[in-house]
Amino acid sequence: MTLRTIIKHINVLSIQDIFLMRKIKYFRNVKTLLKRLYSIYMIAIFVVLFTLLLVPFLVIIQVPSWHRYVAHLNRIWTKLFYTLTFMPLEVQKSNQIDPKGCYMFCPNHASYLDIPIMGSTPTDFMFVGKNAMEKVPIFGYMYRKLHITVDRNSLKSKHSTYVRSKEAIDAGRSLVIFPEGGVFAENPPQMIPFKNGAFKIAIEKQIPIVPVTIPHNWIILPDDGRYLLRRKKAKLIYHDPVETTGLTLADLDSLKEQIYQVIDQEIKSYPDNIKTG
Repeated sequence: MTLRTIIKHINVLSIQDIFLMRKIKYFRNVKTLLKRLYSIYMIAIFVVLFTLLLVPFLVIIQVPSWHRYVAHLNRIWTKLFYTLTFMPLEVQKSNQIDPKGCYMFCPNHASYLDIPIMGSTPTDFMFVGKNAMEKVPIFGYMYRKLHITVDRNSLKSKHSTYVRSKEAIDAGRSLVIFPEGGVFAENPPQMIPFKNGAFKIAIEKQIPIVPVTIPHNWIILPDDGRYLLRRKKAKLIYHDPVETTGLTLADLDSLKEQIYQVIDQEIKSYPDNIKTG
């Protein structure tokens, strides 16, 4: 083979590589565009459903004794949301959970979709979460009136949240608390260590804790600032309740570790959640 032939062959390969790279870039751009369009569609569905259910929520807010119906509306909203956005949702619930019971639900937290999906919670419940939600127009007002918010930079707010949480349990309502305290994990779905609040309240009120695993939301809507949805089957697992009867605050750390391990092992049981390298 002559030098000219070799150079010609190299040039042909280079041109082929260029076309291949352009083709890959094109398909990546198309894929990103489709994700963006799907994300916009999902936001539109969120707004439409919120608008349709706004009046019932506002009416319920005015009558404290009707607040127990909020959980029913949340479940309706969640079912409609996932149906209309063509996002398959599988909910696995332990048969040991009594719909009329009072529990502390503790899910992992790695995506903004974790709050909507927890609308499926099978009991009368309240969220306990950051007061940042209050800043969202209209929704923030409803959230503040129907759930419990906390400013973690205020000792007064923390104490008020602690008192209100215990009062809610005394009234027979379950609580949903994300024990990581927010979406903080740098390497999702690996969780960060749990905070004490949910476990302290559960021990003091002697109510069962239900570990909840949300294994795929970190893939569907990652917390990467791009807000691009990936269509994938969403899944929610309500594990068997863990009793706190007879436990004291001396058992808090071991209880916290027990709940952490239940969720962590479930997360790691999915191949998509195992990172290598």
